[in-house]
Amino acid sequence: MSVPEHKTIYTSAAARYQALVEREDYQGNLLLAIQSIDPLAGKDVLELGAGTARISCLIAPGLRRLVAADISHHMLLLGKARLDVLGLRNWQLSLAAHWALPFASNSGDVILSGWNFCYAALQAKNDWQSGLEQALSEVKRVLRPGVVVILIESLGTGFTSPNRPEVLVDYLAYLDSHGFNSEWIRTDYCFEDEAEARDLTQFFFGEAPMPMWETKEGVIVPECTGLWWKSFD
Repeated sequence: MSVPEHKTIYTSAAARYQALVEREDYQGNLLLAIQSIDPLAGKDVLELGAGTARISCLIAPGLRRLVAADISHHMLLLGKARLDVLGLRNWQLSLAAHWALPFASNSGDVILSGWNFCYAALQAKNDWQSGLEQALSEVKRVLRPGVVVILIESLGTGFTSPNRPEVLVDYLAYLDSHGFNSEWIRTDYCFEDEAEARDLTQFFFGEAPMPMWETKEGVIVPECTGLWWKSFD
């Protein structure tokens, strides 16, 4: 397994990254999928890899408490600005790595990680399984007994049905074989025009041409997204 070359983006290009991800899931499927696993209302939620708060802003209303954590101070600065706009007081930010969470044991009702938990495996490279198991051990420590962790990962940008990215195949197979439930949804991007679609997708996904088509809503780039979840006793 190898690490995608996104480190520079996460440390210096948060605004452009947000410009891309705010175009994703224009049909509003993600929040409904999360809430079908756990309604979240009134709970203490720890979000790992919160970044620019793309999921945080969806789930914060209705929570008792949200801790939005990320390893990148640069991403969290933009995340804070976006959460501030909501006018809520039920959230806080934390600098945290998946494999060493600075939270008390039995302190969370739900742990949620979007497009990010995979890095616990990817950054460990050849020792990816040990890296992943260390992060899962931290998740289990922090969660209250019997509650759920929800992991969200890409199942293919530019695809209309699931196509597991090669870099994630081993990681996702591990989740499948270790008691995680899963489902997939479409979280297509909708851009204003073809020029914006090309610019923002090439910024993050590389120069290869991306399938896209024009609709009355805008220019669509298909995306498949998987959700994996598990309760720990």
